[in-house]
Amino acid sequence: MADTVLYTTLEQEGEAEFTEKKSVFIGHAAPVKSEEEAQAFVKKYKNQYMDARHNVWAYLMKGEIIARYSDDGEPQGTAGVPVLDTIRKSGVTDAVVVVTRYFGGILLGAGGLVRAYSHTAKLALEAAHIISYEQYTELELTCSYSDYQRYSALLPSFGAIIDGTDFSDRVILRFSVKDTVVPALSAKIQEMSGGRDEAVVRGRRFDYR
Repeated sequence: MADTVLYTTLEQEGEAEFTEKKSVFIGHAAPVKSEEEAQAFVKKYKNQYMDARHNVWAYLMKGEIIARYSDDGEPQGTAGVPVLDTIRKSGVTDAVVVVTRYFGGILLGAGGLVRAYSHTAKLALEAAHIISYEQYTELELTCSYSDYQRYSALLPSFGAIIDGTDFSDRVILRFSVKDTVVPALSAKIQEMSGGRDEAVVRGRRFDYR
């Protein structure tokens, strides 16, 4: 059986707050599809919290291909990098995190800053709900009306998602299943049809079920 391919990202925008020695840290995290979208998210919260001392941010996209961060005035390595590392450790991609800090008058030191920014980023990611999508194969099957009834009973046992059905002189059934079950399903269709019918691959996509 082939290995399961997962795409892990965030389900929605999330917000979390953390206080350390009177400094208030506010984290926002969200899924994004482009750098433009990530930068717009950063700009949104920098504008919203213009009165804050720091608006630290980081985003990770396309696996590890695109990785950006900013310390926004904090000592180098104490803010942006810890936020980016927290995104990496969570396993998500195509995600952005902004951590706003309102200084409380007590210095936290380099170690304290790293821990505070990392912890706030982690809380924000959790609030945004980390979710994994599994890769599905999109298939198309042309069959007779009598076989269509049989396949309609078969497909749910393989966890199939019905994407559409066309009825004419024959039935065209479009559906998707997890990559891992394609060989077994294809073999079953061949067996049931005596080799007459074959599910043809239309494409692939990530889906959550």
